[in-house]
Amino acid sequence: MALQIILLLIGLVLLVKGADWLVDGASVLAKKYNVSDLAIGLTIVAFGTSAPELVVNAVAAQGDFPDIVYGNIIGSNNFNLFIILGIAGIITPLAVQSSTVWKEIPFSLLAAVGLFFLANNYFTSETSEISRIDAVILLAFFGGFLYYVATQLKADPTVEIVENKDYSNLKIWVLIILGLAGLVGGGKLVVDNAVAMAQSLGVSEKIIGLTIVAAGTSLPELATSVVAAMRKNADIAIGNIVGSNLFNILLIIGISGLIRPLNYNPAFNTDIYMLLGGTIFLFLAMFIGKKHRLDRWQSLLLLCVYLAYTGYLVSVEIS
Repeated sequence: MALQIILLLIGLVLLVKGADWLVDGASVLAKKYNVSDLAIGLTIVAFGTSAPELVVNAVAAQGDFPDIVYGNIIGSNNFNLFIILGIAGIITPLAVQSSTVWKEIPFSLLAAVGLFFLANNYFTSETSEISRIDAVILLAFFGGFLYYVATQLKADPTVEIVENKDYSNLKIWVLIILGLAGLVGGGKLVVDNAVAMAQSLGVSEKIIGLTIVAAGTSLPELATSVVAAMRKNADIAIGNIVGSNLFNILLIIGISGLIRPLNYNPAFNTDIYMLLGGTIFLFLAMFIGKKHRLDRWQSLLLLCVYLAYTGYLVSVEIS
């Protein structure tokens, strides 16, 4: 058991560092070939913070571990919303742009609603699953979201997406190769040892996916939002979370469903209800107290609700 925990932690470190190295090398390479900041931001940088979830889910889907797939994404989104926004909002109240309030947060809510209806197959009598057709629908909506982001960035050309760096060609390719190796190796370690831990502890893959795996793959978002909050950059702190949650559902579940149709355990509905409730609370919080701001007491409430809910899940599982 101790070895499994150590290997799982090593896998998470490899995932996070692998994503960092890959984004670093690929961004500089793209700049050398005069690729625009906009294109790099929408592809390489955006992929970077979601790479851990993507690789873990690709490995889990290929190995036919659907509970790890759903647990990782739904758990990551809840961790992002309740824990990361909670911590960032306690550090400093987060002022939110009007476009985020009226467009991005509602879009995030619609993505969660879409996942709920597609996974439960309420429109058909088939088994609950994300089929390949469902996956294509999610990816089509992801394309629409990318188009929206592109128009937003074009409207604000002052946004700094890529940091200017000057690496040698050797360093660029070493970073890219190490990044890819870290992602693949880390993803394999995380999935294999998460499944082994679930079996050893006598708990479901669902719980391991919702807690340990989800929290671990959300480390890039945690680091980004906490640093942004400490620097009083609320746009990055909250935009990073809302954007990541959209990426997770539309892109990562979409790709996972293309790899293999994913049987859906209706037990995850409760966790989606949590995600929906948290997203609705975030929207309503923009009009309670100071307008378009997430206050400290609201952030603390998000944090407490998540900790209580997670404690409840674990207690039910082991009882």
